[in-house]
Amino acid sequence: MSLLRYNPEFLNNLKEVSLPLAADVLPTLAAGELVSLNGVLYTGRDQTHRRLCALLDEGKELPVDLAGQLLYYVGPSPARPGRVIGAAGPTTSYRMDLYTPRLLELGLAATMGKGARSPETRAAMQKHGAIYLASIGGAGALLAKCIKKSELVAFGDAGPEAMFRFEVENFPAVVINDVQGRDYYAMVAEQKKSEG
Repeated sequence: MSLLRYNPEFLNNLKEVSLPLAADVLPTLAAGELVSLNGVLYTGRDQTHRRLCALLDEGKELPVDLAGQLLYYVGPSPARPGRVIGAAGPTTSYRMDLYTPRLLELGLAATMGKGARSPETRAAMQKHGAIYLASIGGAGALLAKCIKKSELVAFGDAGPEAMFRFEVENFPAVVINDVQGRDYYAMVAEQKKSEG
């Protein structure tokens, strides 16, 4: 059963977004907006980020062209028999902040994980017209049901921290940082403060 079926009201508010992201779509996504992702995304955690930047340092080609892509911060668990993938919930995003601005320079359009980003990363996203999405922490088994295909792309020796290519369908997320520089976490904090 899809995660989205648990809350019909949530389903009604989702905006369909195709991946990879077209440049003209990014400005239409606002902080706080609920989206349903469909198409291809790539994964990467700490080791993948370190290795991607090491390849750049060495003047080598990356395993994939990141332009227009979404990079999901996840370390999926192994698939059980008959399943595409194991649990695939988001990991904490700030650990990738050291590397993210450099990847944004290559045209990376979006990142997705959980938790807030550093001021430097938020500034780099705004500079390069990129967005940050948060997925649902603690719901890895349910999110895995939205992943229809998984393929190892690079760094296989890193285990779950390898880079994978996922084909996703109705994958739920929230826009946290948009291209205008708005931050949904800050917006919510401000609203709570004004409510008292």
